[in-house]
Amino acid sequence: MPWKVLTPMSQKKEFIVLASSGQNNISELCRRFGISRKTAYKWINRYEAEGESGLAEKPRKPDSSPNETPLECQEAIIEIRKTFPTWGGRKIRHVLARFDIDPVPAKSTVNSILKRNGYIDPQESAKHKKWQSFEAPAPNDLWQIDFKGHFEAARKRCHPLTVLDDHSRYSICIKACENETRATVQNALSEVFRTYGLPGAILCDNGPPWGDPDGYYTRLKVWLIRMGIRIPHARSFHPQTRGKLERFHRTLKADVVQYCRGLDLDKCQSRFDEWRVIYNMDRPHESLDMAVPATRYRLSPRPFPETPPAVEYPPGDHVRKVQHGGFISYLGREYRLGKAFCGERIAIRPTMADGILDVYFCNQKVSRINLRGDRKKH
Repeated sequence: MPWKVLTPMSQKKEFIVLASSGQNNISELCRRFGISRKTAYKWINRYEAEGESGLAEKPRKPDSSPNETPLECQEAIIEIRKTFPTWGGRKIRHVLARFDIDPVPAKSTVNSILKRNGYIDPQESAKHKKWQSFEAPAPNDLWQIDFKGHFEAARKRCHPLTVLDDHSRYSICIKACENETRATVQNALSEVFRTYGLPGAILCDNGPPWGDPDGYYTRLKVWLIRMGIRIPHARSFHPQTRGKLERFHRTLKADVVQYCRGLDLDKCQSRFDEWRVIYNMDRPHESLDMAVPATRYRLSPRPFPETPPAVEYPPGDHVRKVQHGGFISYLGREYRLGKAFCGERIAIRPTMADGILDVYFCNQKVSRINLRGDRKKH
């Protein structure tokens, strides 16, 4: 077994003592200790020049390497990571390209630097899976909306309301709300609509204030439909339907929410506003080929109507007004739509199926009537 790799310091010292005595043949000593003459004379020369410290193992890595990442680049990588703790090698590399750094290191090199400096858990990459999800074809075709849970703020809880454009991943809104009521959401959305215009549709889950546990429409949903916004719902127990928003919430929690606990709502809002600018304008997005959401988003051409437009239906529709309790009458029978429609005008239209009619509110189908079914049926 080669002594030059595994022999302890005591054996090295023994060799030097024996070789320096002048009483031993160097070639024979090398054979006995299992080393080459080249190695023997290297240790002899080091011992004569440096003493016993010269026998210590020297690092095999060269003092410098032409392929080593420059120190200033490594420092820039660490600084970006400190500023944005959730960013990985690909995002950081893309940001480095914006500055006067040449050449820009590969993503793997950036990740190696982060791991070497303790900023990435070696097992971290195995924890994340890329979302495979549908993408709306254009900005404002579809928004996604939800609350990011809630957390303890000063004297009350903070309920972050988030709205995300499905196509561009542009963060439309992060609102620090004190509750999750219809009035709070409607006021927040009114502000959003005044700035960004109306979307074609808003995807939400099945819970309040946009959904009803019994499957009926809510007043908030009726208000949105009145303005020409379709309201599809995510499938129950399938959060991947809203994968973009789920991923956005993870990033929001890691970057901002965890640092807002105990702050009052105004301070929470300030932090949300600051981070939203970074997310939209600075943070590269992998699903956008490392572009930022602002490069793919544009304002909706549909302005927000301060007064909802009048409800009109084409000739041939059977128009009814929804009565107290959410019921409509048709051919002497009552059918329930839900209390959210009380006072609104709806349209009943025949279908290709015998005895089946569709019920519309504005441009959205909200129910179906089976003339052969039971009365007061939703």
